[in-house]
Amino acid sequence: MDDLYREVIIEHYKNPGYRGKLDPHNISFADNNPLCGDHIQIDLRVSAEGIVTDARFDGHGCAISQASADLLLETVIGKSLDEIKLLNKNDVLEILGIDLGPVRLKCALLSLKVLKAGVYGLGEANDDLVE
Repeated sequence: MDDLYREVIIEHYKNPGYRGKLDPHNISFADNNPLCGDHIQIDLRVSAEGIVTDARFDGHGCAISQASADLLLETVIGKSLDEIKLLNKNDVLEILGIDLGPVRLKCALLSLKVLKAGVYGLGEANDDLVE
């Protein structure tokens, strides 16, 4: 089963459906993983009702960080900002479907950290956002 999930990760890394920038956007936030140099920016377009109607990410990094961002944005389109605030690391790990060590876990969770910092309107992201 891990092989299937690895294939999904490689596919989202090579052919991301949500890579790019949104203009206009309501929410934008960027951060990096200083341990490995991964960088992600997420832009969201949000309706007046607080529903994400479109989302894009841009950046660079390993297959895990980039695929995680693409899969996460695929998941959040159509969700409310309140639903996004409830997402945690277990949700991202479920989306990815593979076991990760501590270093790769930081890569996988970068997009969630960026997403939630933007949704909360924070000036700085922190690891507490992904717990």
